[in-house]
Amino acid sequence: MELETLLQKHFGFESFKTGQKEVISSILAGQHTLAMLPTGTGKSLCYQLPGLILKGHILIISPLLSLMQDQVEQFKRFGEKRVIALNSFLSPAERNNVLLHLKEYKFIFISPEMLRIPFIMRMLKQLTISLFVVDEAHCISQWGFDFRPDYSKLGDIRGKLGNPLTLALTATATRKVRQDIIDSLGFEEMVKIESSTDRPNIAFYVEKLQNYHDKQNRVIELVSRLQKPGIIYFSSKKAAEQMAVMLEENGICRAMAYHGGLDQNTRILIQQQFIHDQLDVICATSAFGMGINKENIRFIIHYHMPMQIESYLQEIGRAGRDGNPSVAITLSSPGDEQLPIQLAEGELPSEQQIDWLFAKVKDEGLLRDGRIELTNRLRELGGFTEIQWRMIEDLVMNSPQKVRSPEMLKSTIKEFVNERLEIKIKNIFRMKKWLECTTCRREFILRYFDEILLNKHSSCCDRCGLQLTDYLSTVKTSLFKRSEEKWKDYLAKILINSELSE
Repeated sequence: MELETLLQKHFGFESFKTGQKEVISSILAGQHTLAMLPTGTGKSLCYQLPGLILKGHILIISPLLSLMQDQVEQFKRFGEKRVIALNSFLSPAERNNVLLHLKEYKFIFISPEMLRIPFIMRMLKQLTISLFVVDEAHCISQWGFDFRPDYSKLGDIRGKLGNPLTLALTATATRKVRQDIIDSLGFEEMVKIESSTDRPNIAFYVEKLQNYHDKQNRVIELVSRLQKPGIIYFSSKKAAEQMAVMLEENGICRAMAYHGGLDQNTRILIQQQFIHDQLDVICATSAFGMGINKENIRFIIHYHMPMQIESYLQEIGRAGRDGNPSVAITLSSPGDEQLPIQLAEGELPSEQQIDWLFAKVKDEGLLRDGRIELTNRLRELGGFTEIQWRMIEDLVMNSPQKVRSPEMLKSTIKEFVNERLEIKIKNIFRMKKWLECTTCRREFILRYFDEILLNKHSSCCDRCGLQLTDYLSTVKTSLFKRSEEKWKDYLAKILINSELSE
């Protein structure tokens, strides 16, 4: 049966998007494949469709719990019930039941952390894994913007599962990161299918403002006038919540805030409301977006400066999946780099935390047989976040024998943390350079990924003469029906409320 026939029969699509057919054909030919396809071009289809043809199980390693859940729901919408996500959302009883019936599931989503559990690995070894999928594969690379220590072990995991046919998927990986993915998975070579990172229908627009209050006012004005639906990205949960309240309470649009602090049921409800057009705008942190398949998003606004070009591209990739014109607006003001630098530092354990940990280990006699015993109590007392603690655990458990002495191990951890921070800060200042560039913004991004812009579009970026008028709605909201006097009063109220909340 032709691939297009299967595509129409099982997924309802008449044709493949960029790169999909090439990746699927490579997998069905039994070739280990690394695919770099732009966000919004349906990377998940690259293992969904082969899974209907291959006889064994499809194991998909995914970095985010929310992404797994979204993918599971997507499968079920297509009528595929043999799908499960093995993650912490399952209660112990649910997980035990799933493991007892694991052979009944065709598509198994799992986090890399779950693969560390010996019992889980024993169960997976009993299955015939026909396709080993590494989603968001840039997480493997130490040079990737979202490096995850557990991802770097996937080459060993793959070996323990009998070296199955492998598909590594990413939307944003430089040439250096792509090679690192291949090496880490234990391949000398993989078939590489690399489409351009460019999404020509998404225009870039950077607007320079003086301060926080100017940004706030400009967001309100833009949301009032732009075609909807849209997403506004923030680096702060509080800022996202405040903006959602302002937009909703003043009748500008139907808006909700979405961030990692919400419980799972609330997040799912907000996602569904947005997908089914019951909300116009989502005020979100980076927790929102991956796996969200809404085709008609018309604008993305970045209120805070993104931490790197890669995550920026992933977030604006939510827009324009229907192929129609969309716009990505970034609001920039002096000193914007300070917040991402603080966030980068907060993602890593500080020198003080590392010194405290090793002093505590010595005081409490937690060095046994040359190994440091790490406990949840230490994590809580030291104020380590989950990400920081996973990093510490990985470096302690997997350090070579020659650095087993506490002082050498402490020095090794500090060195690793400093290297990671240096990479993150370099990424932040590259993003800042993009915001301040005086040449074509699209060319700048493509150059970063070793690409050349072949076709210049009229709706390219603000440096190429782009105007926002093409993206405005013909329907004016209540905000623009206000008199000039009421409008001034309204903005004054916003400023007062903001000052009180700071």
